[in-house]
Amino acid sequence: MPLRGPEWWIPAVFLIVGLLIQSQILPYFAFRGAQLSIVLVAVVWYGLRAGFLRAAIFGCIAGACEDALGTQTGASWMIATTLTALFASALSRWFFADSIAATSGIVFAATLVQRLIFWIAMALGVGYPAGYARVHLHQALWEALLNAIFVIVATLAARAFENRRVDERRAR
Repeated sequence: MPLRGPEWWIPAVFLIVGLLIQSQILPYFAFRGAQLSIVLVAVVWYGLRAGFLRAAIFGCIAGACEDALGTQTGASWMIATTLTALFASALSRWFFADSIAATSGIVFAATLVQRLIFWIAMALGVGYPAGYARVHLHQALWEALLNAIFVIVATLAARAFENRRVDERRAR
């Protein structure tokens, strides 16, 4: 049985571009210690539209790329991002995935889930100290808000672009 879901190359392009922007540009635009996670948004977006297996594969690849770009994280991002992709894929069965409110809410929750799993994996695998829990919670909440706002703006922009293309085709 072939794997069903969206084309693989579109999320792959989003992942590559997101990794470059997230690692090279977004650190300069951190807000209260948090920065937008384009990679997580791409993983959740794909997880909402693909099945469990495809979401897990995409999340694993995205997490491995984040671990490769990070320092001293072991496999924490890979574990956290894979489980977050599965979380998003599981939630997609109960709502309409094109709803802006539902998608932004899922991205908000998925950000918190990813951060929680990441810090658990860091504490177990690398031995990261627990004394920064409050700081990391605040950072995760701000990051979740930034990611949700990004999803809302990106979805509205994509819909406006698509509507403009449709209107241009009708005018011809």
